[in-house]
Amino acid sequence: MKSTAEWIGGKGFREAVFELVRLAACELPTDVEKALREAQAAEEPGSSAELTLSLFLENIAMAKERQAPVCQDTGLPIFFINQPEGVSRRLITRVCQDAVAWATTKQYLRHNAVDSVTGKNSGNNIGEGFPAVYFTEWDDPAVEMALILKGGGSENVSSQYSMPYAPLDAGRDIEGVRRVVIDAVRRAEGKGCPPGILGVCIGGDRGGGYAESKHQLLRRLEDVNPDPILAELEGRILADANRLGVGPLGLGGKTTLLGVKIGKLHRVPASYFVTISYMCWENRRRSIRIEPDGTWRITG
Repeated sequence: MKSTAEWIGGKGFREAVFELVRLAACELPTDVEKALREAQAAEEPGSSAELTLSLFLENIAMAKERQAPVCQDTGLPIFFINQPEGVSRRLITRVCQDAVAWATTKQYLRHNAVDSVTGKNSGNNIGEGFPAVYFTEWDDPAVEMALILKGGGSENVSSQYSMPYAPLDAGRDIEGVRRVVIDAVRRAEGKGCPPGILGVCIGGDRGGGYAESKHQLLRRLEDVNPDPILAELEGRILADANRLGVGPLGLGGKTTLLGVKIGKLHRVPASYFVTISYMCWENRRRSIRIEPDGTWRITG
């Protein structure tokens, strides 16, 4: 059995994380592609929506065949990591940074890390908070990583509401949540590259709400929320949003959203935030499990 430093710092671990980044950039998850095919079949034949979705699917196939990025905006890499007790988070973070920089030199990622004061691009996708890395300690001996590549267009139309929200007469209840989420979709229109996928968090503080809403984007589109109240709300919002007529790229159609995933966090009595992280149709998420002996497998 390798020591922790040998395991995490070894070539095999780094190569596994690099493969996670490469795969996330070049190949969409099967559930996302399936949802896009079903959406195309549901649109009117010959409509702009049907044509747009067919081009999306053609783009997916070409990216996979050529092992090229699915989108020119390869986004902000966001890692969600489960790690066993005693494993250095600092060392894992360094490996994630190395893998991202390596993927950048191989042109799987675009140079996206820009200093917010000087405006200078780091040139290797490494910077303060870039990539973003979130950790959870668990009892399993393996390391599990999930990665999202979050593009700027979808991030720009993400939003947060402080409830009650008077303009919509939205209170601190499930109906209020539904109203503000639908409002966020309406405001986004075509700017977030729909059909989108929403990650939503009810509660928490402002920062925690955004982190949890992004974490919800890791869920598969066909899953069912274990909370029956949230499961019903997810379905209702999805149906309501798809009646807005925004459609693919905002050009009209039946498919404005592919999925809605809602989580919740406890909050202080004075605050009630609803946070919406909008993901474009290219829901670039992948996950990997790396064992202590160095073997690994893609899990999602």
